[in-house]
Amino acid sequence: MKILIINGPNLNFLGIREKEVYGTENYDTLLQMIGEKGQKENCQIEVFQSNHEGAIIDRIQDAYEDSTEGIIINPGAYTHYSYAIHDALKSVSMPKIEVHISDITKREAFRSISVTAPACDKQIYGEGLQGYLHAIDILLEMTRKS
Repeated sequence: MKILIINGPNLNFLGIREKEVYGTENYDTLLQMIGEKGQKENCQIEVFQSNHEGAIIDRIQDAYEDSTEGIIINPGAYTHYSYAIHDALKSVSMPKIEVHISDITKREAFRSISVTAPACDKQIYGEGLQGYLHAIDILLEMTRKS
C-alpha cells in the first residue's frame, strides 16, 4: 500500500513549540516512528510537510496521479478555515484520515471546528504522535475491506 502523510504549518517545529500541548518529541522522531511503522507493515509511506496552503493542495492533487492509496493529513491551523484544502481532499477518492496531536475539542473554541474533517473518512485527535500510527492501522484495515 502507498500512503501519503501530509503535515501542515508548524508541524516541523514539533519539540520546539508549545511543548505542553504537543510534547517534547521532535519532527525527526515522528518521521522515524512513521518509517518504522511502514517497514513493519510492508507499506510505502511518503511524508510531506509544508507551511504553505497551495503546496499542500498541489500535493493532494498529485496524489490523484501517483498511485497513492490513502492520505493521512494533519492540516495544522488550516484545519479551521481552509475550504481550499477541504475541496482538494474531496476531489480525490482514496481513503483520508485527519490527525491532530492534541485534543482539539479541549482547546480554544476555534480549534474544535474542522472544515477539513468532513472531507475525510475519519478524524483522530488527542493521541499524540501515536495518532499517526493509529491512522496507518485504520487505512490498512480500510483497504483490506475493499
